[in-house]
Amino acid sequence: MDKLVIEGGKPLSGTIRIHGAKNAALPILAASLLADGTVTIRNVPELLDIEVMLDILSDLGCRTHHGFGVVTVDSKVASSSHVPESLMRLMRSSVFLMGPLLARFGEVHVYQPGGCAIGERKIDLHLRGLAALGAEIEEMGSRIVCRARQLKGAEIILDFPSVGATENIMMAAVKAQGRTTIVGAAREPEIQDLQSFLNRMGAQVRGAGTDTITVDGVNSLSGCDYEIIPDRIVTGTVMVAAAATRGEVTLEGSEPAHLTSLIHVLRRAGVQIEVSNGIMKVGATARPRAVDRVVTSPYPAFPTDLQAQLMILLSLADGVSVIKETVFEGRFKHVEELCRMGADIRIDLNTAFVRGVPRLYGTTVEATDLRAGAALVIAGLAAQGRTTVEQVHHIDRGYDRIEQMFSRLGGQIWRRAEDRTVSGKIR
Repeated sequence: MDKLVIEGGKPLSGTIRIHGAKNAALPILAASLLADGTVTIRNVPELLDIEVMLDILSDLGCRTHHGFGVVTVDSKVASSSHVPESLMRLMRSSVFLMGPLLARFGEVHVYQPGGCAIGERKIDLHLRGLAALGAEIEEMGSRIVCRARQLKGAEIILDFPSVGATENIMMAAVKAQGRTTIVGAAREPEIQDLQSFLNRMGAQVRGAGTDTITVDGVNSLSGCDYEIIPDRIVTGTVMVAAAATRGEVTLEGSEPAHLTSLIHVLRRAGVQIEVSNGIMKVGATARPRAVDRVVTSPYPAFPTDLQAQLMILLSLADGVSVIKETVFEGRFKHVEELCRMGADIRIDLNTAFVRGVPRLYGTTVEATDLRAGAALVIAGLAAQGRTTVEQVHHIDRGYDRIEQMFSRLGGQIWRRAEDRTVSGKIR
């Protein structure tokens, strides 16, 4: 099992280009099933979740290729609507396939998806939305079968702005008969990117980025060439790492408008941030200030996917900070590991009280999920001494060779796999 070994205490510095967004690429790859031709998708990172999605598409009969950040998908020969349970259990985002497979084949066989254990994430809203479009749904244990001879447009009101449900309904509705209106839709940039991709193929979708999305069904969609947006969570991770190590980093290929909540919080903590033409310079020379209250919530509020990373910075701040997690109830699993490094954090239900300490100390810690793992890497980079991060496969789900990314910025970080050590090289 791979580990990351980090010699901390060195400020990060230099310039880095942010890779494409995993959370945009996955639904877009699923949507490629709707095309009558070949789809080319650019700026796709090499991640475990991406490879699982491509394995699923191949199992469904598609021809796929991924190399040098470019994925091609030829779905004309797709012949199956049954997603294997073994692959679905590897990744929660496999649930995105329900909408496009139902729209294409009139039925879909899936299973309850897997993924990070960060709390209960039901797919009720996905199923309710597909049912509103006319699907008949049968649940048999972990197996779910949806059938519909012809999907029909409807008004669908979401009780919670679920990103996955919004995207699944959008993809199913593009070939439905008539108009579909999604009220209470999620507003994330990745949803806007999915809308742009669908429209590039010939769909008629509008309203992404607001809480109401309208989809007018079409008969067919064509292949296209498309480049996905940069990953805002990877961007935020690097920004926090630069501040936590008291370094100075320039980020190219980013989209600052997608990170206004993080930028606001970091500036409150005393981090210097300059923004110009898609380039951000992030630096911190002094100990950060505590932030009295940060609350995670759906976009455009502070993202739950950056809560763990921010906690590292606030663990080193002057004073007491309060972080309230409102999205996932299991999102504080990194706290125990962080306290083993010398952090002073107390949890009360869904609220963390973080009392800043002068420094963290390296030790062996375990990544319990994707974002917790990234946070522990930041902690290791900022800590005094050596840190070993175990269970790196969680991190590989969302970061394209995280050790290489931070090595390019001067971080002393290596991947230890079996009897070999890898740093700055593709395995």
